[in-house]
Amino acid sequence: MLLIAGLGNPGPKYSLNRHNIGFMALDALADTYTDSRWRKKYQGLISEGIVEGKKILLLKPHTFMNKSGNSISEVVKFYKMSPNQVIIFHDEIDLAPGKIRVKTGGGHAGHNGLRSITNHIGSDFVRIRIGVGHPGSKDQVHNYVLGNFSKSDQEGWLQDLLAGVRHGFPDLIDNNTTEFLNKINLTLQSKPKASMHRISSEKPPVTKQKKGEGIFSKLAKYFG
Repeated sequence: MLLIAGLGNPGPKYSLNRHNIGFMALDALADTYTDSRWRKKYQGLISEGIVEGKKILLLKPHTFMNKSGNSISEVVKFYKMSPNQVIIFHDEIDLAPGKIRVKTGGGHAGHNGLRSITNHIGSDFVRIRIGVGHPGSKDQVHNYVLGNFSKSDQEGWLQDLLAGVRHGFPDLIDNNTTEFLNKINLTLQSKPKASMHRISSEKPPVTKQKKGEGIFSKLAKYFG
């Protein structure tokens, strides 16, 4: 069994924050790999499924970011899991928007969610670091990560990155991180993204969708 947790803060106020990209990744995975129904347990919301023959438990801690470890440790203790059975999706300000890296173990680098998890289960869990960019000054980090993604980001690279995460997820479960990252990169490269690195003020083309379709319209049913 594997625990797949996404970090974020609960409630509609935070739903589109950069800090909540972990929740967004979990919603994308639930749309494909579980029945998309979330239920309350372990101080969070969970959804279960089978991927590549392995049972997975998706968890969105509802303890707020700084106490993410409270929720995650409940699952780890109940199922007697080791840290290497835990995969965490989280925002990473030290990576450019749209960049993604996989890392096992290490420090928390000032990320309060990772700090809390480390304090509860140790540091040897898998981290899926999703770049959201840096505001340029340490003093601006708090407001930046608690700010919403721009509309062009939501409709551009972020939407494609979440689709890539969903597409490559079975490879991650099979411990093939190279192929997982390749599939995400291929998805991101399939269309030009002028907003990716903020090199242009032009808005990327938006594909019209039917009402109720798409990652961000689906978020509404979880966050109101």
